[in-house]
Amino acid sequence: MAERILAEGNEAVGWGALGAGCHCFFGYPITPQNEVIEFLSRELPKRGGVFVQSQCENATINMLFGAAATGVRAMTSTSSPGWGLMMEGMSNLAAARLPCVVVLVQRVGPGVQRLTHSQQDYNSATKGGGGGGYRNIVLAPASVQEIHDLMQLAFHLADKYRNPVVVLSDGLMGHVVEPLELKTTDFGPLPEKDWAVARYGQHEDGKHRAIGASYNPLKGESFVSYLIDMRETYQAIEATEIRYEEYKTDDAELVLVAYGYCARVSEEAVDAARAEGLKAGLLRPITLWPFPNQAVRDKAAQGRKFLVVEDSMGLMVDDVRNAIKGEAEVHLVDATFRHLASEDGMIMPARVLEEIRRLL
Repeated sequence: MAERILAEGNEAVGWGALGAGCHCFFGYPITPQNEVIEFLSRELPKRGGVFVQSQCENATINMLFGAAATGVRAMTSTSSPGWGLMMEGMSNLAAARLPCVVVLVQRVGPGVQRLTHSQQDYNSATKGGGGGGYRNIVLAPASVQEIHDLMQLAFHLADKYRNPVVVLSDGLMGHVVEPLELKTTDFGPLPEKDWAVARYGQHEDGKHRAIGASYNPLKGESFVSYLIDMRETYQAIEATEIRYEEYKTDDAELVLVAYGYCARVSEEAVDAARAEGLKAGLLRPITLWPFPNQAVRDKAAQGRKFLVVEDSMGLMVDDVRNAIKGEAEVHLVDATFRHLASEDGMIMPARVLEEIRRLL
């Protein structure tokens, strides 16, 4: 029987990484994700892993590039200002097809602002920041247990597709405390890492490996063949890795779409609406990329209205609108609906319920 403990979200990041066999962590302290660094600085070396506190986020992401190129399971974590500094490195990781995991604990913006939570990095996580033209797989947990479990899935998907995976959290999810079951999940076999940089003679063919930030003409690749291979990888991910959860949507007249802490808020609002006889439901994307377009589209075809709840000025709402293609009403509860006018506020179930009442 798996051990059960009480843990906060940022600690669950560390436990999930250990369960996945993470060998290297590189990071720089920045609120609200410092508990991830504190945990792994203590626990990873005990298990033979490597922990490095770097001098800045630019150094962090390039250290991650080097470790990932050797084929070991490696990760970093950061919050929104540090994420901005990592954008060039993220582009290089995606271009070099290097598997790794980046945990992004979002905080309020735009700009540096204060240290509280938000969901304002959605676009840069799902659309690719820095030098564009690439995709990250993006997982959005909504509980401490799911943070732990999705960390293990993140390492598996990174290795399966040779692609960076972003686990998108926020300051609230990072600090909520809940029971956590420390279980290890087996997701099945993975391809051999015959591409990895290794010491001479370690590969069966006895040849060296070299990894750059783009395609390799020495391996017979052209720019176009490289892009085709990348496109086919993204298409495979979209075909097989979409994950989402539905809650009371079977007869819903209004479908809420939310992720992370806003999904928890929305679920409570749905329950309150149902108690008043209002037919609301929730569709929670677990993969923000690939986005569950077809699931949203199917609800639109059934004549449902939509209410997107996100603690930003409206980012994921664009993906919902793109999926629906004008065939249904789409409304938005955004960061201006916080219960306090300051950065310390959050979107509360009562405000979401008010909007449900207005729309139904």
